[in-house]
Amino acid sequence: MKATLYIQNLKCVGCEATIIDKLSRLKNITEVSISIIDAKVDFEYEAKKDLEIVKKELSKLGYPPFGEKNNLTKKVKSYVSCAVGRIK
Repeated sequence: MKATLYIQNLKCVGCEATIIDKLSRLKNITEVSISIIDAKVDFEYEAKKDLEIVKKELSKLGYPPFGEKNNLTKKVKSYVSCAVGRIK
């Protein structure tokens, strides 16, 4: 199944690289792509539980889906994730 999630705190190619790397490592998640302009991530998944796992992973990285709480901790995590993506 295909999914599109609109996410918060997406800033640059560093963010993009981190998200693609982390989500591509998840079981049953494929075809991950990002649109920085639209602040969205597209991917393929197999079961509903996989979609929930992706949402949790995005939130853990600091990129919570729209509608989810975006506190200061998540914003800081997104900057760290961004920096890691730029280093790689």
